[in-house]
Amino acid sequence: MMSSWKNIAMLGTAVTLWLSSNTAMANEEAVLSIDLPTLDVAEYHKPYVAVWVEDAKRKATQIAVWYDVDKREQKGKEWLKDLRQWWRRGGRSLDLPYDGLTSATKGPGQYTIDTQLNTALKNMPAGEYTLRVEVSREVGGREVVSLPFALPLSKNGFPIEAKGTSEVGRVALTTHGE
Repeated sequence: MMSSWKNIAMLGTAVTLWLSSNTAMANEEAVLSIDLPTLDVAEYHKPYVAVWVEDAKRKATQIAVWYDVDKREQKGKEWLKDLRQWWRRGGRSLDLPYDGLTSATKGPGQYTIDTQLNTALKNMPAGEYTLRVEVSREVGGREVVSLPFALPLSKNGFPIEAKGTSEVGRVALTTHGE
């Protein structure tokens, strides 16, 4: 009889360890890195950048929008439609500026997004998703980079990377600790 209790206790410990390890994997936090390259062009304007996540039905969850928020009379908003895919995936219906979502354009360099991304991912059910980064620059080009991933996040399969060809450099989705 004593060995049965011992087996039950060991099984309970094993189940607890398994659940806690799977919960830890499911609670991984994501970090998105975006590299905006230095471009050798005659007239350089900081790019507008939009980041969103689409589910399998292409429903978009907005993550970030970088545009010229300081232009007088909110004139910077009129160029947001140049982020064509983002505009069609819900950008046009946003009331901008939106606290926690919008910020000013950024020059060449590497930038990370984690807080806004993780806040959005926590509210999404398990499934297959695509993270999209669209970059558009006045007197320049436009480019979209897509990163497919699955929820819940786990360290397996990360980092997920893609590289643009002109307006955006390396885009990487990682989990904390990588």
